[in-house]
Amino acid sequence: MIGAGAAAGEVMAAAGGTARGAGQRIWDLPLRLCHWALVAAVTGSFASHYAGGSAFRWHVRCGWLTLGLVLFRLAWAFAGTRYARFAEFVQRPAAPASAGHTRLGGWMALALLALLGAQAAAGLFANDDLLDSGPLSALAGRALSDRLSTWHVAISKLLWFLLPLHVAAAIYYRVVRRDDRVRALVTGDKRGLAPGTGIEREHRARALAIAALIAAALAALAVLAPPPLELDD
Repeated sequence: MIGAGAAAGEVMAAAGGTARGAGQRIWDLPLRLCHWALVAAVTGSFASHYAGGSAFRWHVRCGWLTLGLVLFRLAWAFAGTRYARFAEFVQRPAAPASAGHTRLGGWMALALLALLGAQAAAGLFANDDLLDSGPLSALAGRALSDRLSTWHVAISKLLWFLLPLHVAAAIYYRVVRRDDRVRALVTGDKRGLAPGTGIEREHRARALAIAALIAAALAALAVLAPPPLELDD
């Protein structure tokens, strides 16, 4: 009986889970790298903005990186693994909860991606009405650049509310619900799932190709754009 039980446990472990809920892979490596790189890029964007002065060049770099990462994440929501896809985590309220996101968490993730993408894109065309202007501001012209600057500031204020709320939700799930979703975004694995719930492949070569295409497109845009607006008028 003991031998039979051990054998059954090994079979379940091989299938990706055990009766005690061994971890199963739900977040692929490309998605995890994108997530934490986006955290770093957004943190760097805010920090370089408030640092001012020569830190503006880093603010621009963080803006490019944020935009590239958002574009990759949107592409990966169609071309990526199961739990990375919109079809899995953007659901109706009555739909069953996903192993990756809660229903509300999925919509929050979508809203944050949209806002971060809009914030980064607007910033590339914006100006501070004093000294600095975004690398693509000349393509917009002064009037449109001024309007996009207003949007850039407005979205940043909204993000100051939503990003701490997002962090607070993760802490709530960890402390109150005993559901450590941050750990899963680090390791890729989540415990307590039924056997066969996890993903089998991570499609890393596909992710690398998508990332390379996005990087090449943004690099070409940066190189071919005319010099930024002069703000001495």
